[in-house]
Amino acid sequence: MKTQIVHISKLQTSKVMAVLYLVISFPLMLMAFLPMLFTHQPVQWSMIWWMPLLYAIFGFIFTFLGAWIYNGIAGWIGGIEFTLAERGED
Repeated sequence: MKTQIVHISKLQTSKVMAVLYLVISFPLMLMAFLPMLFTHQPVQWSMIWWMPLLYAIFGFIFTFLGAWIYNGIAGWIGGIEFTLAERGED
């Protein structure tokens, strides 16, 4: 069965992606600051709080814009098509 995604909820998708970006940003931020701990460079500890927050905010904004653009394109030329198949229980 072929199915088409013709609409993406901008707000819900953006909220989910913002939280996902927030969670992903913590290990990335720690890996970025780890080399600074072993050198004599000053560490800006305030960035530990700002980086994940900014990552989540910009993730929300760009996901919202992406969903908005996708919905416009899907209304114009159709949405992404994919095929669904039922599977037996494993």
